[in-house]
Amino acid sequence: MINISESAQTHFRKLIEREALPGLGVRLSAVHAGTPRADVRLEFAEPADLVGDEWAIDCEGFTLWLHADSVKYLDGAQIDYENKATGGQLQIRAPKIKGEAPADSASLVERVRWVVEHEVNPQLAQHRGNVSVQEVTADGVVVLRFGGGCQGCGMADVTLKQGIETTLMTKVPGVTAVRDATDHDTGDAPYIPRDSAA
Repeated sequence: MINISESAQTHFRKLIEREALPGLGVRLSAVHAGTPRADVRLEFAEPADLVGDEWAIDCEGFTLWLHADSVKYLDGAQIDYENKATGGQLQIRAPKIKGEAPADSASLVERVRWVVEHEVNPQLAQHRGNVSVQEVTADGVVVLRFGGGCQGCGMADVTLKQGIETTLMTKVPGVTAVRDATDHDTGDAPYIPRDSAA
């Protein structure tokens, strides 16, 4: 399930021995799992810190506790510790932490939401913007609502047609068009004000 190298176990063991607290172990959990912002949290944990639903992985001289809600995202994770001339470096690789794209057999709505959250929104975030899926019609029309710096932006139409629509139609079979349902007049912090985009 999780591969912890000998060097990583030795590193943890040394740190735990330094603390000299009975039952001290290491707790691993996924933060923002299944999203583009997913990350791993690694911390020391005493038995009193545990919730009770953690999975226990016995290591040489300590226990690695795995947060129950994180199990599916951390399956196949690798923890390694590399000694370098400038000190050591702990590396955690968790290939499933951001989730897995829905299968081709998943609903059109699931597949659209995945691409919006994992491909479109990270791009829009560079301009303080985002979109949310308001609706996916039976005939494949995706209706979006812009937010943040995209709401009221003078380039929203270009972003919609040349960016988002192209991406969704290419990556999600079944999408026939993309429409904007945003009230752009109420945007209070557009990336490019509408009157200056002309």
